Amino acid sequence: MEKNTLLAIVLSVVVISAFYLIQGFRQPVVPAGQTTGEAPAPGETPALPEVQAAPEFTQAPVSGSPVAGAENAVELPDPGPQTEQRVTIVIPGKDGNPMVTAVLTNAGGDLVSWKLHEHKDKDDFVEMVLSGNKEAHAFTVAFGNLNAQPESSFFYVNRISEYSVEFYRDFTVPAAGLQAAPGRLRLTKRYDFKPREYMFELTLILDGGYSVPGLNFSGAAYTLSFGPQIGPQFAKLDGRYESRSYLTYVNGKRRTEKVNENRPEIIGSRPTWAAIAGKYFAFIAVPYLAQYDLNFSTKDEPGLPAASRLNIIRPPLNTSRVEDTYRFYLGPKTQDVLTLYNNGNNGYGLKDMQLVEVANSRGFLSPLEKILKWFLLIFYKLVPNYGIAIILLTLLVKVLFFPLTKKGSEATLRMQSISPKIKELQAKYKDNPQKMNAEMAELYKKEGYNPLSGCLPMLLQIPIFFAMYNLFNNHFDLRGAMFIPGWIPDLSLPEAVYTFSTFRIPILGWSAIRLLPFIYVGSQLLYGKVTQTPDQQGNAQMKMMLYVMPIVFFFILYDVPSGLLIYWIFSNVLTMVQQVAINKYLAPKRAAQAAAQAGPVIAPKRKKKK
Repeated sequence: MEKNTLLAIVLSVVVISAFYLIQGFRQPVVPAGQTTGEAPAPGETPALPEVQAAPEFTQAPVSGSPVAGAENAVELPDPGPQTEQRVTIVIPGKDGNPMVTAVLTNAGGDLVSWKLHEHKDKDDFVEMVLSGNKEAHAFTVAFGNLNAQPESSFFYVNRISEYSVEFYRDFTVPAAGLQAAPGRLRLTKRYDFKPREYMFELTLILDGGYSVPGLNFSGAAYTLSFGPQIGPQFAKLDGRYESRSYLTYVNGKRRTEKVNENRPEIIGSRPTWAAIAGKYFAFIAVPYLAQYDLNFSTKDEPGLPAASRLNIIRPPLNTSRVEDTYRFYLGPKTQDVLTLYNNGNNGYGLKDMQLVEVANSRGFLSPLEKILKWFLLIFYKLVPNYGIAIILLTLLVKVLFFPLTKKGSEATLRMQSISPKIKELQAKYKDNPQKMNAEMAELYKKEGYNPLSGCLPMLLQIPIFFAMYNLFNNHFDLRGAMFIPGWIPDLSLPEAVYTFSTFRIPILGWSAIRLLPFIYVGSQLLYGKVTQTPDQQGNAQMKMMLYVMPIVFFFILYDVPSGLLIYWIFSNVLTMVQQVAINKYLAPKRAAQAAAQAGPVIAPKRKKKK
């Protein structure tokens, strides 16, 4: 039993250490009004209202081949607006209060800010569009492929309604090939937002009239780009505090795409949607195009810890006009919200989009994680404090495992009863290990004892631990969930009683002093004392495991989410309570076993008196 227990503990340490190592490196290296009309169904062309006056097209009929791709293929035909103009659109939520504030600029007709009012990032709302040292915009358009520079000149602005705005501008296309004269191309970008929606619609219109026979600039009609990074703010991508995943959904299956900036990969499978997913928030693109290519990019952006871009490349077109519709989701990565795009309960009437796959966990432990999450939410409804809900979930797990724990203790007692016979076999066959193992197996069979039965409860709790870690590390509702004010304000992050401003403890790299890891060590040492059996008290190996293992785990678990340590601490406390109860239950059996091993007590004979 001692060897099996030692093996189980060592195996636990190895597995858990490997889990944390994989967890840190599994990420890719990078590190009140109505809208105007219903959204068009895929493939349909929405009618656009008249725009404000702008320079007219030169409508001269031109014949010949499409415009050949060339550097700087598009120029401005007129000065146009000379100053930046920003448009702010406030999207209300279910209660009528602001849910999202979107800020757009006529510099390229881009999105510069998308703030989520229902989610906090320190002292401000979560900003989903992160920029570096220089302000970078999202949803830029470049005439050409990935190497083309996005258009940043000032566009004309047409505020269509409270939730719709249009940006447009004319560009000159130089003459090329059989084209007799320069053509004129108008680019229009229309944004349509809806109340209670994190999703919006972007319509791009390229119209060359009769003067541009085709749309081909350096091998592409245009490239629409989102970037440089989704929010919220983060210090680094480490898989624990923040991460980025690049996902596509093709033929009913979610794929995780690998990004290699040294070898940019073009995804030509035309997925139903593509996403950049963080730990708690996501950007999802849904193109309604017959033909397009995708590219994920992590190209560096000065002033940002890492960048994550999505590029949609429109292939060359043998037509002078194209109208493309996109829908984009920028919001929380929660099942409750993303499921709405499966059942049709959304502003666009979308069904079976499977956007919820962005939030679903993967791996063989995901079913267990979902079950634990289900119980956690039930307890939270009973007691609206996630810290208490975690304690109640821990209690439930212990109650469910109590029969196994009791059986393990009985197995340990049984092991102690046959221990003298085992030692006798070990001494008798010490020079013949094969014979000794055969005899011990026969002894176990004869006594009806399974040598693994005492370790089984411990081994079964390892998957529970991993599932709990994933739950506490990724469950959205734990983000910002307070347990104890002033001490544990966020169960998804490590707590701290003192945080260093700039100093980090050498070698360890700790930036704060945390109390929960010390409480964990104390509970683990006490747990070992209470659960230690009499035959283990004189065992040097078991003593080492009792005192060394908690210290090893102290360093492993120092920076884990506080919710996980709360689970483990209370798990130790409840196990100790269980063990005390089991010890009382087994006390008569232990006494009987001790008496049997001691043998019959023979009273000394008394001398007869003469």
